[in-house]
Amino acid sequence: HLYAFIDSMCLKCIVELGIPDIIHNHGQPITLPELVSILQIPPAKVSQVQSLMRYLAHNGFFERVRIHEKESYALTAASELLVKSCELSLAPMIEFVLDPTLSNSFHQLKKWVSEKDLTLFDISLGSHLWDFLNKNPALNKSFNEAMASDSQMMNLALRDCNWVFQGLEFIVDVGGGTGTTAKIICEAFPNLKCIVFDRPQVIENLSGSNNLTYVGGDMFKSIPKADVIL
Repeated sequence: HLYAFIDSMCLKCIVELGIPDIIHNHGQPITLPELVSILQIPPAKVSQVQSLMRYLAHNGFFERVRIHEKESYALTAASELLVKSCELSLAPMIEFVLDPTLSNSFHQLKKWVSEKDLTLFDISLGSHLWDFLNKNPALNKSFNEAMASDSQMMNLALRDCNWVFQGLEFIVDVGGGTGTTAKIICEAFPNLKCIVFDRPQVIENLSGSNNLTYVGGDMFKSIPKADVIL
């Protein structure tokens, strides 16, 4: 377990470099020389890039194949979810969760368990997470993009498990952000009323529809009544 964090950092690296997008746009498995040429990697680091690709291939994020006797790399089902240009992409989630501002917070776990009322983010950021996001527009934007990308996976859930929502009249999506999940649900179930409940500053410029409403508030104080809370 000691080096498990390296897996996450390697994923962050390939997302930041755009390697899944490069392979996707290449249209076929890509050789190491082709990849490092597009990345404009210094010659001294080519072997390190090869090690990175082989390590992630070992973890199932790439497939190692041979094209004209040359080692090449293809996307797998896992790395296809990291292609930023695709509709179903979890790349924004990786970028947000592994942002140093958040990941460094876990170095404060010892102090956190010793404090009675403070959350981990209260200790590491000096304020509540939501307050911190409000004061840091770039990170707040990253958070909203991460939530939207995660919500896109709801398409898959609705395709195979749509019976879950049958018979319901009202649902509320707490922390629903810009309403990506709610919009998907409302489109699939026109007779279902959905409330997106989030911080006022998140939903203030958003418009609803016949069966979609945006409500601002604090989930720690009260939540709109509904048949189901997401």
